[in-house]
Amino acid sequence: MTALRGKEIDTFLARPDPARPVILLYGPDTGLVRERADALLSSAVADPNDPFSMVKMDGDELAGDPARLVDEAMTVPLFGGRRAIRIRAGSRNFASAIDTLAGMAPKDCMIVIEAGELRPDAPLRKACERSRSAVAIACYTDTERDLARLIDEELRANGTTIAADARAALTGLLGGDRQASRNEIRKLALYTHGAKEVTLADVAAVVTDASALALDPIIDGAFAGRAAAVETAYAKALAAGTYPGQIIASAQRHAAQLHKARLALEEGRSEMDALESGFPRLHFSRRTHVETALRGLSSERLLRIISLLAEAAFDMRRQADLAGTIGGRALMSIAVNARARR
Repeated sequence: MTALRGKEIDTFLARPDPARPVILLYGPDTGLVRERADALLSSAVADPNDPFSMVKMDGDELAGDPARLVDEAMTVPLFGGRRAIRIRAGSRNFASAIDTLAGMAPKDCMIVIEAGELRPDAPLRKACERSRSAVAIACYTDTERDLARLIDEELRANGTTIAADARAALTGLLGGDRQASRNEIRKLALYTHGAKEVTLADVAAVVTDASALALDPIIDGAFAGRAAAVETAYAKALAAGTYPGQIIASAQRHAAQLHKARLALEEGRSEMDALESGFPRLHFSRRTHVETALRGLSSERLLRIISLLAEAAFDMRRQADLAGTIGGRALMSIAVNARARR
């Protein structure tokens, strides 16, 4: 079985094994999936934007013609050099293409597959884990240790350190999506450029304290289908100066936790055990809303929500002036759909 864990992941990403050119990246942290995919593909080809070097495929379309992946993987580059194939997995199964490639040796071609959360028995995950020419890498929400390393990495590049109380506050505001977290830290680094140390006041000025402004009603309301409450609470948060990207980051963390709990429920665990697996420190005041969301949203619907939030976070970074509108639209979409399908 070729499912990498812990330090094996860092070692492989730093120096990919050419004997295992098929790489599956999956998990609830879509930002981390994308970040790792970008890094791998940048190391594989000279120019990821060159259509002769990079082939992009949609997983659902590939499922209709799995042989296309084999053809592309075995194609000799017209002008020489290495090639790469980037696949965005959808809901349809193209695992047979991975099985076929297992008996071949794609030359100078890296194949990177991006997927959401996959259960152990998912055909794509099973195919990659049993193939001698593939690896499967899980991309889960960053732990406190991961976030601490990310903070140090970004601030070190800026020649800045961070005070202990500022680090603790910042860590509590990050997570859920790697790219969103990295973006927040870079924004903080830009704000403190030239300073020797980032202080708690800097964090408070740039990265809104979600707990102090009580973002829970927005997040819980959205996933429980309470659209009117979400609209009101979101407007108040923006009026209070809350950065909308932070609200979406909180929603991403919540979606990942709900998805973990829902998978446990679908595997036959009791609702109490499932809830504990996803929310080990859930405050009693939130329990009713979280239980409502857990019962009403399937794991597949939660994956779609995770994807929706990732796209919203990306769009907010590209169109900062429309961040408030983009965030509100994403939250209302979750709330309306959660209520309509209960």
